[in-house]
Amino acid sequence: QVQLVESGGGSVQAGGSLRLSCAASEYTFSRFCMGWFRQAPGKEREGVATITSSGASTLYADSAKGRFTISRDNTKDTLYLQMNNLKPDDTATYYCAAAFSPCVPDLSADRYNYWGQGTQVTVSS
Repeated sequence: QVQLVESGGGSVQAGGSLRLSCAASEYTFSRFCMGWFRQAPGKEREGVATITSSGASTLYADSAKGRFTISRDNTKDTLYLQMNNLKPDDTATYYCAAAFSPCVPDLSADRYNYWGQGTQVTVSS
């Protein structure tokens, strides 16, 4: 059982930055494909970015391209999401998730096996 704990959320003004972290309890973290998802009130959960187990390949939603960067440190069992130039539309609860390998370029939430509890990001205009 993989436990994932997100942190780093908060309230910022439009144009600001936040860095989300996701700490994994699993010592085999490096074997998992990882992703960031978000869900705004009244909307479906959507994929933001994914990263392969080695970190060599990433995939971004169009809304995240050029502003967000997903990364991971397998020596620290931690996943990151650097978010720059934040917009009010980015307001949501952000979740990290883990999927069993093999990793495929897929932002579908159905593919992921373990989920964190989420961290709130609020962007004001």
